Amino acid sequence: MLNKEDLDYFEYGKVEINKFWKRLGGKPELKGKSILDFGCGHGALCIDLAQSGAKLINGIDLNNELIDFAKKNLDLNFESQKGKIFFEKKDLFEGKFNQKFNLIVTKDTFEHTVNLPEILDKFYELLENGGKVYAGFGPLYNAYNGDHGRTQLNFPWLHAILPESLIIKRYNKKNKDQIQKIEDLGLSKYSFKEYLKIFKSSKFKIEYFQTNQSDHPVSKIFNLLSKFKILEEYFTYNIYCVLTK
Repeated sequence: MLNKEDLDYFEYGKVEINKFWKRLGGKPELKGKSILDFGCGHGALCIDLAQSGAKLINGIDLNNELIDFAKKNLDLNFESQKGKIFFEKKDLFEGKFNQKFNLIVTKDTFEHTVNLPEILDKFYELLENGGKVYAGFGPLYNAYNGDHGRTQLNFPWLHAILPESLIIKRYNKKNKDQIQKIEDLGLSKYSFKEYLKIFKSSKFKIEYFQTNQSDHPVSKIFNLLSKFKILEEYFTYNIYCVLTK
């Protein structure tokens, strides 16, 4: 039996996938493609890729429980796609890959990725010439909810305003699991400007780059405020981009 909470999250992921492709300018042609899903989580995006005609999808994640769910869910509910999808607990740098990929997709992962320049270099190595990376992620750390609630401050932007030492001291006082830095909470802490610099400095060509992609009514206000340089860092909450080798 599959855990209901995991199943619910998987179903929610299926809904979010439509938004993911829309925010990237539309789903690309996937028929016959070999694809790496970096940070595949519960596996919803891998299922979507297979159902859209991809010939091979390698979903990797560092979370054992998520990979176990993805494998069981594939066996029980998506048997027709079993020959296409391979879920693995694998470190991008330590694991061996026996092939190159046409595409790499990554959804809601880069806001947790602390070594993004090295990740992009590895992506470049794993892609065929002309291959592409489709990435969408957020909230960014300096956005109103960029701490994902993990600092337990429970007030918009407070994590981006208070000194890190104070946040760590308060967190350690309340929790058994002690942290030495914000990144220990699974947050990359990159600013919007740092993301821009990392992408522009990478080996990739930036084919598509959009921020603040959302259908929420409040997003219009955020989009307007983000146009002001002094507010850009705090009102830019997500990034969607396509990178080409």
